[in-house]
Amino acid sequence: MVSHRLVSASIFIVCCLTTFADAATLETNEVDALRSIGSTLGKDWDFRVDPCSRTSGWQDPPVSDYENNVTCDCSFNNNNTCHVTHILLKAQNLSGTLPTNLDSLPFLQEIDLTRNFLRGSIPVQWGSASQLVNISLLGNRLTGPIPVELANLSNLTSLVLEVNGFSGPLPPELGDLSRLERMHLSSNNFTGEIPGAYARLTSLREFRISDNNFAGQIPEFIFRTWRNLTRIEMEGSGLSGPIPSIIVPLQSLRYIIISDLNGADAAFPLFNASLPSLDRVILRSCNLIGDPVSLREFTTIKILDLSFNRLSGEIPNLSDLNLDTLFLNGNNFTGAVPSWILETNDAVDVSYNNFTSTGGDRGCGRAGLNLFSSISRTNNPGIVQCLGSQNCSEQPFHFVHINCGGNQKTINGTIYEADVGQAGSTTFLQGGNNWAISTTGVFLNDNRDDDILVFGDPDGELYENARLSPTSLTYYVFCLANASYEVNLTFAEIQFSDQNYSSLGRRLFDVYIQGQRVLKDFNIKEEAGGAGIPIVRNFTETVTDGTLEIQFRWAGKGTTSIPERGVYGPLISAISIVDTAYIPPSPSQSDGGDIATGAVVGGVGGAVFAALLIVGILWWMGCLKRERTLEQELKGVELQTSSFSLGQIKAATNDFHASNKIGEGGFGPVYKGTLPDGTVIAVKQLSARSKQGNREFVTEIGMISALQHPYLVKLYGCCIEGNQLMLIYEYLENNSLARALFGPPEFQLKLDWATRRKICIGIARGLAYLHEESRLKIVHRDIKATNVLLDRNLNPKISDFGLAKLDEEDNTHISTRIAGTYGYMAPEYAMHGHLTEKADVYSFGIVALEIVSGRSNTKVRPKEEPFILLEWAHVLKEQGNLLDLVDTRIGSDCNIEEVMVMINVALLCTYPTASARPAMSSVVSMLEGKASVDEFFIDSTVSSSRRKDTEAMKKFYQKLEEDNTDISQTKSMLADGPWTGSSTSAADLYPISLTSGYFQNRDSTN
Repeated sequence: MVSHRLVSASIFIVCCLTTFADAATLETNEVDALRSIGSTLGKDWDFRVDPCSRTSGWQDPPVSDYENNVTCDCSFNNNNTCHVTHILLKAQNLSGTLPTNLDSLPFLQEIDLTRNFLRGSIPVQWGSASQLVNISLLGNRLTGPIPVELANLSNLTSLVLEVNGFSGPLPPELGDLSRLERMHLSSNNFTGEIPGAYARLTSLREFRISDNNFAGQIPEFIFRTWRNLTRIEMEGSGLSGPIPSIIVPLQSLRYIIISDLNGADAAFPLFNASLPSLDRVILRSCNLIGDPVSLREFTTIKILDLSFNRLSGEIPNLSDLNLDTLFLNGNNFTGAVPSWILETNDAVDVSYNNFTSTGGDRGCGRAGLNLFSSISRTNNPGIVQCLGSQNCSEQPFHFVHINCGGNQKTINGTIYEADVGQAGSTTFLQGGNNWAISTTGVFLNDNRDDDILVFGDPDGELYENARLSPTSLTYYVFCLANASYEVNLTFAEIQFSDQNYSSLGRRLFDVYIQGQRVLKDFNIKEEAGGAGIPIVRNFTETVTDGTLEIQFRWAGKGTTSIPERGVYGPLISAISIVDTAYIPPSPSQSDGGDIATGAVVGGVGGAVFAALLIVGILWWMGCLKRERTLEQELKGVELQTSSFSLGQIKAATNDFHASNKIGEGGFGPVYKGTLPDGTVIAVKQLSARSKQGNREFVTEIGMISALQHPYLVKLYGCCIEGNQLMLIYEYLENNSLARALFGPPEFQLKLDWATRRKICIGIARGLAYLHEESRLKIVHRDIKATNVLLDRNLNPKISDFGLAKLDEEDNTHISTRIAGTYGYMAPEYAMHGHLTEKADVYSFGIVALEIVSGRSNTKVRPKEEPFILLEWAHVLKEQGNLLDLVDTRIGSDCNIEEVMVMINVALLCTYPTASARPAMSSVVSMLEGKASVDEFFIDSTVSSSRRKDTEAMKKFYQKLEEDNTDISQTKSMLADGPWTGSSTSAADLYPISLTSGYFQNRDSTN
């Protein structure tokens, strides 16, 4: 392969060219150039020794993906002068930018910065480094277009730009690189068509463009003018068919890997040329029709994948091929499964076809042969034929729980069945009594045999293991009762990390339930907000034939080479399927329970009739006035969420037992409960004495049900029966951020800097979703530490949407009833009622300061000026002592640069002028280090305005206190509680009692 040849050449150069280095030295101008390059990249070289000395730090033995090598040619000037020829800095997590001065190294032939964390774009100056032969930038954060100037590198043979954020169309000028042998562009954001000028790249051997956004058809010239081609990869590239036929000899062509093409049905390409090296042909999901018979002449093929096309008719005889693996699944083949397939020892998958016979009772397959769902189901509803021998009992199943890829586990009282069967490339496995799996595909870039991944404790949480598949993974559940089911799919990204270049990996796949796609390009890590974080996706599906089918399919999108090659494909951690309406039958009554039933009925009949008669007369006379219940008032209102019966909630909370009461909120009492499937819930109950109205209740239901995000509290549903109205939330184990930071000492949590930063970024992501990404644009209006809940892994969840208002896109501001919390409201909102999303940005800035400092924004002290955290931050800023703001409990183990970023971002967010505050998406980028933080500076005019705003707000809040005759409400307000009677603080899910006295005494603990 080309890559092996380049590596061998590099090793040869290292051995030969540095032989003379003992006596020679690197020229001073190149030493200076290396200093500049190192500084720009973030590489700390030791310049106390000569860079060409081959000493440690300049040349180290490669370890796995890690390489650290500066190679020199010291044969110049009678072996007295050295010049740098190769720089290889691989897998070092360098986080700088690309240097602009490569042309200061006039003999540089190779720059390899694979798998780092570099940002920025490719400098146009690189086009002047005329001796460059190899450029490799795989696995970084680089963006922008490919500079046209690279077309000046006439000696370039390898251009590797995979796994970055490059965008725009490909420069046609690169067609002038006549010596180019490798062009790897996969996993970027390239657009446009493949330039016709690339037909001139006649030396090209490898062409990889998977996972992009190209347009147009696959060019005809790739199999005609690229006569030296050895490998072509176009998976999820954005291109359309048809696939060009091969009619000219391609002596070196080994791999043809094309999948997931756009466009209409296309005829199967003709293979009518000499292809003596052909080893793998993958034409998956390419909308192919016709007959693949032309392939049977190529006996060198080892892997043939024609899955998920529209091929029909009988399977042609391919028995002469020396195949190792054959994929024909997901087509429309008919007739009987050929005998040569049933008798072969090769791995063959013919699942999901329309055959009429599988050649006898062979079940759903054997080792290496997958026949699952291969018989047409058009006139065969119900369980697939190959499972027809299964005896579904008279009592069908109402639930199933599967720990995908793990041992049997009991989670919150629910038993998850084990799923540890070894699966290969073409496998059918029956798992439990009423479920089975079908998996297909091979990892093309590794030697993986085991598709079960275990992360952390194999006996721990559900997300700590998973089943993985290269292409397609199906869970088939049968013998179910016909009913409506809640399907919960648990995911967690366990192959990527949140640190270094491994964080650049992107796993994307689609999810189908009952044949309908319910998730497209699903990215576990992005949806969960990080690696190793579980996320559950919920669906409601109706079963009508006793079966439920869930399929996870890779569609060519996402990275395949981070953290190493061969990491991709759908992944699932757990599956839970529950008939929510099912109530297990109660034990039979004892014989004594039936004694004298007839006598009882007869004895009370007359009394009942008399009572009904009296009630009827009184009703007719108007003596009994019928009151409309809340259930009746809300009848017909579409709540867009799951509905629970009062009986279910009573059972979950042990009839609202006092031991399950976890607080008293704005709606009333809050109870902890457990559903039959083991899900722990928090039930917020609307009490009869609550001041909250139906409007707030419906608002909260509507808002939360419309919003699904890892950093928003999840609403499972509601209960409306009679006058009973309740919200059912997910239960968050670690209460609120307020209690963790500055609650009573016995409830405070030790939050290190990494955790605080994670929480802050999570809140920012949640708000960015509310403001910019959700279908509805929503202003929360009451962001504060008590409205941020923490799950068991200390991931933040924003709660309380009772105050949320839709941000109409055609309004510059919304004037509405002021509602919020003292100390967190933006000046323009508190004093003038001007509400935009920038009010939330302001509140977020306050919360960020609280996270850094561990102090509440406001402390009320009798007969003294209240302490205001934001004012303190400004004072420290003016004094140049911002680090004095940092919570002493964090200790010295924190990243000072990250701390300063968070503080400065917080100050930007709390800028007095709303329009000057950043958008939350920009805040996320700044906190994550993807964007620079503007220097926070307030001139004298703005500073004076800020002082006036501060004084005005102090008087404003003071007047509110004086006008408020409800002492308890005043105390609630002063203790970080909502100051308007309309608040529906969902932080009251886990209320924290912070009295004024507590605030007075808290300084000693901080």
